[in-house]
Amino acid sequence: MSAPVPVPVPTPDDDLLRRVACGEPAAWREVVHRYERLVRARVRGFRLQPADAEDAVAGTWLRLAQHADRIQHAERLAGWLSTVAGRECLRLLDRSAHAGIPVADVGELLTDAVPGPEHRAVSAEVAREVRGLVAELPSRRRELLAALFADEPWTYERITADIGIPMGSIGPTRARALAQLRAAVTERGLRAG
Repeated sequence: MSAPVPVPVPTPDDDLLRRVACGEPAAWREVVHRYERLVRARVRGFRLQPADAEDAVAGTWLRLAQHADRIQHAERLAGWLSTVAGRECLRLLDRSAHAGIPVADVGELLTDAVPGPEHRAVSAEVAREVRGLVAELPSRRRELLAALFADEPWTYERITADIGIPMGSIGPTRARALAQLRAAVTERGLRAG
């Protein structure tokens, strides 16, 4: 006599996912309650600006709303959300990398909205010092920042071909270069007046 074949029993998560797909508010609250910390932790790992991090979290929930009816295995929802959150972060990083501020203009970000002549003189000095700090970065990081923050930012493909940084390493290398630059700016006590 052969053993009976087990019939999959729907789990509470299956029912929850079905209710989310139907747009039931209570189901949405429950999913957000269960998985928000996971989504935010995944996004936090990308060290985005606060507004971009919120966009990534919102984008993750939007993708769930769009695809909840297609998720086959509710027990894999945590992994699905983590993957989607990571992709949302990468999309935002890619967008910001191609719409960056030229390195030569970094000092202008440190100025007030209505600078007086003294303030402009101090800001110009800070900008010169920041450009000097950029020049002190290791050549690979310096080249990457110049490429990403040029008037016409380079594509990742061009960066890979011309600078030799693999595509998957461009974002992390950029993050390390900016962190190093931020630390140097802080160490020198640079500020715009």
